[in-house]
Amino acid sequence: MRTVRIAIAGLGLCVAAAPQTVVAPKTVAPKTVAPGTVAPKTAPATHVTKDQIQDFIAKLPKGRILDSPIRAVDVGGYRVGVFAVVRPKDSPQDAIYHDTNMTEILYILEGSANLITGGTIPDARPPARVGGNYTGSRIEGGASRHVVPGDVIITPGRTPHLWANIESDMSYLVFRPDPDGTLPLK
Repeated sequence: MRTVRIAIAGLGLCVAAAPQTVVAPKTVAPKTVAPGTVAPKTAPATHVTKDQIQDFIAKLPKGRILDSPIRAVDVGGYRVGVFAVVRPKDSPQDAIYHDTNMTEILYILEGSANLITGGTIPDARPPARVGGNYTGSRIEGGASRHVVPGDVIITPGRTPHLWANIESDMSYLVFRPDPDGTLPLK
């Protein structure tokens, strides 16, 4: 499926957007560096195939909102997770605020809806557990956009968001670069 290939490319963009140091390939003699400078370690690439993504989503239970990790890896100083999310059309929706530095990069695979981001959650309830999410019934002062398959949305950590007017069951990938290293590895 073309959209899954584009989603995998999105993961590459997520990793490429992080600060990186250029290192000579191992087969080439290293460049001379200033005295006292240490060459950075490199991390291996991670490949999540289209078939793995499709198989993972197909095996998720139907009829409820799920946000499940496909892979989460250490990329040398921080972690990056690839998650599959399914959101049924008739599922109840809450405004949500993740109290974290972790940005979410959404790539819509199926379905369409309005996504409201920013603003405030005036009736926010505190998390039920440490590291949980603040939730509420609405967002005031946010920006609404209609999203469809192929769209990419980048939501910085600590930004309220709310799904509204879901037109059909949705599935999407979420790429989560985690500078604090809180994602469990998978």
